[in-house]
Amino acid sequence: MLQQTQVARVLEKFAPFVARFPSPAALAAASEDEVLAAWQGLGYYRRARLLQAAAVRIVEVHGGVVPSDLESLAALPGVGRYTAGAIASIVFGVRTPIVDGNVSRVLQRVGAKAGASNDAAVSSWTWERARQYAFAADDVGVANEALMEFGGTICTPAAPRCGACPIAHLCQAHARGQVAQIPAPKIRSPRSEVVMVCVRVTRDDGAVLLEQRPARGLWASMYQPPTVALTIEPAKGITPARAAKGITPARAAKLVAIACKCKKVGELEVITSHRVVRFVVFEAQLRGEFPAAKQLTSPSRVFVSQAKLREFALSNAAKRVLALAAK
Repeated sequence: MLQQTQVARVLEKFAPFVARFPSPAALAAASEDEVLAAWQGLGYYRRARLLQAAAVRIVEVHGGVVPSDLESLAALPGVGRYTAGAIASIVFGVRTPIVDGNVSRVLQRVGAKAGASNDAAVSSWTWERARQYAFAADDVGVANEALMEFGGTICTPAAPRCGACPIAHLCQAHARGQVAQIPAPKIRSPRSEVVMVCVRVTRDDGAVLLEQRPARGLWASMYQPPTVALTIEPAKGITPARAAKGITPARAAKLVAIACKCKKVGELEVITSHRVVRFVVFEAQLRGEFPAAKQLTSPSRVFVSQAKLREFALSNAAKRVLALAAK
């Protein structure tokens, strides 16, 4: 949960999630919709799917008990080098290193290792230094936790507290006046731009039409108002802004395959790790006994009452779309 998510948000979700799924067996036995619904608000839902897949493997391969050795942990879905090392060292006392953003920053500054933390050469250097640290520690779990906490509270990305640092005399970046330059900003790929047209369809009783996204790709298997992504062709002069501007209410209804009148309510932008998604939002209200309401439903589309809306796994983007249309 803490991967790319603020601690305050995780604190709201962790206890209810663990209460709902108190063991690997309970998580493995749940439906994906249940897991995604419990994960709502944390974002990056791929983590929830991988967590459940790991629970399934723990049940099937390890008898429902989380393995303690590094190799078995690393074989679990969604568990990489860092997570395996964190569990092995902190929970089971295995003498193994961990490297996250905080750890990398501390070690790079102490050794005056310039470069971005996600540069391959820098990463290799940092893992080796972390390995030396882990093998020198009296209690590897405590030592690894301390290094992460140190990076999060003292050796921070901006305005590090060098005056309160107990190892400032060992820090080569501090001695050279390079603390602000180390580490360098991460190397990031440019985000792609996506335009999505969506229509919030509601009945007189307040129920809203939702559809389930495909099992793969952006917001996989999550629920949303009827939505379709537009094709962007810069080579033909079709930019995201131009594509969004050309959507009329009639075209929006046709694109999302709903046979009812709609009107535009606005646009909003959602930024993900790899994309900038511009939503062009419309709404449609079904009045009285609307015969077409039944025609709007399908195996992947269903009207959901306001009382049951929280039971459906909605991405934060879908929630924002619904809120904008509701205004």
